Amino acid sequence: MTPDLMEQGAKRRQALSGPATSGKTESGGREAGFSRIAQAGEVDVTHGRILYLENVNVSFDGFKAINNLSLDIAPGELRCIIGPNGAGKTTMMDIITGKTRPNSGTVFFGSTIDLLRFNEFEIAQMGIGRKFQKPTVFEQLSVFENLELALKTNKAVKSAMCFKLDSTQSDRLAQVLHTIHLAGSVNNMAGNLSHGQKQWLEIGMLLMQDPKLLLLDEPVAGMTDEETVRTAELFISLKKHHSLVVVEHDMSFIERISEKVTVLHEGSVLAEGTLAQVQNNEKVIEVYLGR
Repeated sequence: MTPDLMEQGAKRRQALSGPATSGKTESGGREAGFSRIAQAGEVDVTHGRILYLENVNVSFDGFKAINNLSLDIAPGELRCIIGPNGAGKTTMMDIITGKTRPNSGTVFFGSTIDLLRFNEFEIAQMGIGRKFQKPTVFEQLSVFENLELALKTNKAVKSAMCFKLDSTQSDRLAQVLHTIHLAGSVNNMAGNLSHGQKQWLEIGMLLMQDPKLLLLDEPVAGMTDEETVRTAELFISLKKHHSLVVVEHDMSFIERISEKVTVLHEGSVLAEGTLAQVQNNEKVIEVYLGR
């Protein structure tokens, strides 16, 4: 990440949080640097951004899927990403999670972690969780067992056979069950859940990993109206504790949850702002929303 972007992030964060009263920052009054983390084991967000993409480009057989894309996400932000099919939304998430390597550009998690140096597994372990459009759960296991499997534990065979939840893990599992609206279905087989409930269960499995950033691809596709409303409530409850990037086509759902909306078109940012602002943007109307 370039120093100017880091300083811009710090200024934006200070503007949002108001004037400092003590003169001290979250890093004890010092500036965060390229090689140090604010606290051991945590993502350095002392400059006010948990995710930076700068001038990212990706081409597939001559087709430019991502074109000089620059984007940044604040800690605790819920950002909605919209755009026509082929705009680069899925490719963007592939880049963030290490599935696709860009031809050029910069991708940072916090101020110090260059995501382009790591693979998919390592990036997931760092605290970036991704949910695809189609729910992926273990249908022959119960809701409880799915969440238990998702815990951050030693997955070696011997350790797994002897594993038993401790009180902290039990409390965490109970908390997640309540958050995802499945406390009353804890012993149900995942395969017997509704489509919306399976989506919630997969989100719960991600939450058991304690992610800092969640990438959610069309999470309400196929849901009933009631499930969509409850999913909106779920996402609103998650922000501030997690950063969320939500890719979705359902404008009524976007309206329920959005604060800031980014519109992608032909692999780059076409517009950003509130939903009302992008809906009234002539370029957005022309390429995506229609008249």
